[in-house]
Amino acid sequence: MSETSQQGERSLARSSAVMAAGTVVSRVLGMAKSVMLAAVMGFAVTGDAFDVANTLPNQFYLLLAGGVLNAVLVPQITKAAHHDDGGDEFVNRLLTLSIALMAVATVVATALAPFLVQINATSRWSDQTLALSTAFAFICLPQIFFYGLYTLLGQVLNARGHFAAYMWAPALANIVSMLGLGAFLLGGLPAEAGVSAWTPTMIWLVAGTATLGVAAQAFALVMPLRRIGFRFRPVWGFRGVGLRSASKVAVWTFAAVAVSQLGFIVTSRVLTGSTDKYSYSTAFLFFMLPHSLVTVSLVTALFTRVSKSVHAGRVGEVVDDLGRGLRMPAVLLVPATVGGILLAEPVLRVLLFSNNPEQVRGVAHVLMAMLLGLVPYGWLYLVQRVYYAYEDARTPFLLQLLVTVVATAFNVAIIVAGPDQAGVVVGIGQTVSNLLAALLGFFLLRRKLGRLRLASAIQVYVRLAIASVLAAAVGWLVLRLGQGVTDSGFAGRLVVTVVAGLAFAAAALGLAHAMRVREASQLLDPVVRRLRRRSP
Repeated sequence: MSETSQQGERSLARSSAVMAAGTVVSRVLGMAKSVMLAAVMGFAVTGDAFDVANTLPNQFYLLLAGGVLNAVLVPQITKAAHHDDGGDEFVNRLLTLSIALMAVATVVATALAPFLVQINATSRWSDQTLALSTAFAFICLPQIFFYGLYTLLGQVLNARGHFAAYMWAPALANIVSMLGLGAFLLGGLPAEAGVSAWTPTMIWLVAGTATLGVAAQAFALVMPLRRIGFRFRPVWGFRGVGLRSASKVAVWTFAAVAVSQLGFIVTSRVLTGSTDKYSYSTAFLFFMLPHSLVTVSLVTALFTRVSKSVHAGRVGEVVDDLGRGLRMPAVLLVPATVGGILLAEPVLRVLLFSNNPEQVRGVAHVLMAMLLGLVPYGWLYLVQRVYYAYEDARTPFLLQLLVTVVATAFNVAIIVAGPDQAGVVVGIGQTVSNLLAALLGFFLLRRKLGRLRLASAIQVYVRLAIASVLAAAVGWLVLRLGQGVTDSGFAGRLVVTVVAGLAFAAAALGLAHAMRVREASQLLDPVVRRLRRRSP
């Protein structure tokens, strides 16, 4: 591999590490916020009333703009960089149109708050509960605009190679919300109060700081943009500026998100009729953690590079970056898959210590089924971004359609066969659907780009799989030897799980290094050099 190629991978690794760190901090703060929210709301109907209201802006944002903005902005902004002014006028036109649309959508959604709460509420809610949830919704729904603004400004930063602020800003949203919840708990207000006990002050303190946090998350990106020399100014008039291709991408991306949401509705209804809805939702949170930390962080940095190569007509560089996007996450995702299956139940017994063993086992089984598809899920995410770089959103729509059809077929099987192990079947459906869509995506990319030169990536996956399976034997042995300690209580389970996890990780990376997986060596070399310097 050339020195230029190695420098490119090191740059990608640094950018990914910065983004992953921001994601970790945000997730930790998010968990802390959830604990505080539970202390304020409890787990009864009051908590459900706020959950419905605070989830609405996320659902609307995802449907209206989330995927659309992410798919459209980076390629368009990257292409505009070749304009005489560096693309500033085009970007300002694009931002002006997007902000205007987001503002209109937010006003309409907020006006419809009573209707939206009604269709998302359960039939068991009283009129008082509906009124409380509606009050929360009126305050929370403006988050749609601020989520959109955050994405718009963040994608401008990403397109210009500045990734840190975009991934760290959500931590600020959690901090602001936690300050409000802390004021609630310390201010003598009645925690876990019944529906009728909620006053306007209490409602505004919880819902208002949640929305204020999302606003802070968006405005936190203004200074980083100013530091790179970008100044937003509204520019109206959109004819003749090349937005037609962006609108086509937006329409297809919106269609893909809509199909995905329809599939989610089917999944939610199937699981609602079973006892596995909690198991599935909890397992999905754990499943998404390695995907967010590894794949999303890397591909976000890679997306900008690929978009630049596409607009410059350098197909060879696109193929090279596709290979990097496959190889670099593999060194963590393949061991995470095998190790996650091995350690799912021990880890969940530690983290979900308040749940009974049967509930933990149910979550673990669903998580194992999902983890089988962790790598294909990342492949599909990468393939979609390559198509978006070519401003082709029709193919990702077709891939999403395949995912939804296959996953829904598994859901129908649950309806026919009964609800036993529904969460596991849904998890397997998710794995199979993403694998088939990813393979089809590679096939179509082969027709579009020519030879994809994936031999080296395949070798990396095979070697990592062998190393991880052998390491799993080491981790299993530690778990077996520590069985007596595990049965002694929480402290024993924690110690044995940590030791088994460290033993597995060390063995997996060590074996991969011995098998000459270059990506594993890049992770281990700094540690090895430091140890050698310290040795006498």
